[in-house]
Amino acid sequence: MHWYEKLNQYFPIEEMKSQEHMESLLKEKGDIYRKDEGPHHVLMYVELENFVFIDYLFVSKDARGQGLGHKLIQNLKKKGKAIILEVEPVDYEDTDTEKRLRFYKREGFEHAQSIGYKRRSLATQEINAMEILYWAPGEESEELVFEAMKATYKMIHTYKDEKFYGKSYQPVDEVLTFEENKNDKDLLSEL
Repeated sequence: MHWYEKLNQYFPIEEMKSQEHMESLLKEKGDIYRKDEGPHHVLMYVELENFVFIDYLFVSKDARGQGLGHKLIQNLKKKGKAIILEVEPVDYEDTDTEKRLRFYKREGFEHAQSIGYKRRSLATQEINAMEILYWAPGEESEELVFEAMKATYKMIHTYKDEKFYGKSYQPVDEVLTFEENKNDKDLLSEL
């Protein structure tokens, strides 16, 4: 099965880039947009100077529980850069969302508490809220994660969007928000 078909069967339509979009990224931005593919996995990621963004990570059902996902994440961690990804909020009717979150927690990823992410899907027109997870080898701040997400959104997610989808995605400032002391405000509202 072709790598795009594997991803397309696993990820919801509102999260998928078109095949043409992804192939164009691989061809035209291959210096930063990369594919790691094997018989049981597909990993699409962006690597820049100070971070790695996981665009898609797929491990086939028959290979789950064998440490393949762990191995792929470890290979990225060896680069010594922050690793960032988007994940669907947990949907208790879709057990995969819960399993995915548990996997990333086991791998040492944290929720970016200060970052909001809501994007309108060009495929479904629905607003999708995503959670940002990150792993940081040092003391990287959520501000670095926020700036990395903005860069990824502009360079990768909206790359030639009008050409591939017939219209543009929302501007980055509508999609990503940063609330510096969100936890402090949450604590104050509880008092």
